[in-house]
Formats: sequence, C-alpha cells, structure tokens
Amino acid sequence: MSGSNNWIIENLQKALNTWNEKLAEIWQLLTTPPETFKGGGIWTAIMSIHTAVKAVGLALLVLFFCMGVIRTCGSFAEVKRPEHALKLFIRFVIAKAAVTYGMDMMLAVFNIVQGVIGSIMNASGLGGLSGMVLPSELIAAVEACSFWESIPLWAVTLIGSLFITVLSFVMIMTVYGRFFRLYMYTALAPIPLSALAGEPTQSMGVAFLKGYAGVCLEGAVIVLACIIFSLFASTPPVVDVSASAVTQVWSYIGEMVFNMLVLVGAIKMSDHTIKEMMGI
Repeated sequence: MSGSNNWIIENLQKALNTWNEKLAEIWQLLTTPPETFKGGGIWTAIMSIHTAVKAVGLALLVLFFCMGVIRTCGSFAEVKRPEHALKLFIRFVIAKAAVTYGMDMMLAVFNIVQGVIGSIMNASGLGGLSGMVLPSELIAAVEACSFWESIPLWAVTLIGSLFITVLSFVMIMTVYGRFFRLYMYTALAPIPLSALAGEPTQSMGVAFLKGYAGVCLEGAVIVLACIIFSLFASTPPVVDVSASAVTQVWSYIGEMVFNMLVLVGAIKMSDHTIKEMMGI
C-alpha cells in the first residue's frame, strides 16, 4: 500500500487491496480440501447428511432395478436366460457399490483434480498471485493537483473503486459457489447414483458423475485464469505523464477494470468452459 495521505490515492489503493486479498483467498481456496474448509465443520455435517441419504439411495436402488427389469424384459422367461440374468446382476452390483462407496469414489476424483491443480500451480512458477499497485507516476500526478483540480478526480475514483470492489466480490462468490456445489453433490450423491441400477434411469447417474467431475475441473480453469491474469497484470497499464491527472486516472482505471472484467468473466464462465472442453 502506498504511503500517500491523498484521499484519492488511498481510496484507489484500498479498492486494489480488496482485489488483491480476494485473489489471494482464491489461490488458497483452490488448494483447500473440503474436509478442512472452514475448520471442517461443514464437511462433518455433509458426511452426516450423506449417510442419512444413503439409506434412501439404497431403497431407490431396488426400485430403479425393478423398473429396469420390467422395462427391459418382455417376459419372465428372458430374466431366466443366464446371459440376461448375469447382465442384470452385474448392473445391480455396480450400482450398489456406487451408492455404498460413492463417498470414496468422489473423494478420489476430487484428489485427482487437486493433483492437476497443484501441477498447474507448480508449473507456473508462481508461489502466489502478484498484487496490483498504483504506479508512482499516477500517484505523483494526483498529488500535484490542487483542491479544485481534484474534484473531478473524486468522482472518477469513486466510480472506479466501486467497480473494482464489486468485481472482487463477484469473483470470490463464484469460487465459493463452486465449493458449495461440491458439498451439495457430495451430500445428495446416493440418490442419483442409485439410478445406475436401471437401464432406463442410468442416464441420471451418468449425468451426475459428469456434473461432479465438471465441478471439480472448474478449479483447474479458475487457477489457469488467475495465473494468466497475474502474468498479464505484471505489466500494469501505461500512464501517459503528458496528459492531465483526470485523463491519467480515467485511462488507468478503465484499462484496469477491463482486465479485471476479463478475469471475472473467465471465472464465471469456468463451468461453460469445462462443458465445451469435455463435452459434458
């Protein structure tokens, strides 16, 4: 943070500090497992809910299996055929294993994706995301303004600071939203997984598995977007020292907000990116 006592500089730097804090929080969230998030209290509750829902999933498992037998077999004689009976038995066993050991399977998928995220972070060579600071030329130009010259700068600064703050919270809310969706998938997993027991309903279980894998992979897209932004922001907008202070501030804020919008858009579109990339 700059040591300037100028209100305009302080206001802008506070907005940038909020942005830098949210970026650092995202970097930390992407490497945090659900079991330790917020002390692990949420995960304990999710585990309890998952266990309670598993009983419902096992009951639905039998129902979906019976529905599948009725829909796929024209008569009871077909069920008695060894190859058809074996096929039904294997389907039931797979579905039963998915419901019973669904938590272990989902954690395995999450850990694999976390390994991918860790590899991306290590390969980038960044120990963390670099923060944004105001260039010294801009600070000098603002501090040189008189009281009357600084009045329009106040309006520009207020608008710019508001945009930066709003974008910061939109960005972090998107990342938190991914975490909450992981919890929701985990808590309700036995119900859609039980649909694997019946051929007519198996698409529900397959869609659930694809959706969960997509939510996990969103973390990889988010960390890539943050890395690209951090490297892009390492060269801040050029300040034209020959222009007036208002023009310098307006130009700097405009370019900076545009760069932030690109990052926020990439983070918010991470789910669509994964769907297009993986054909989910």
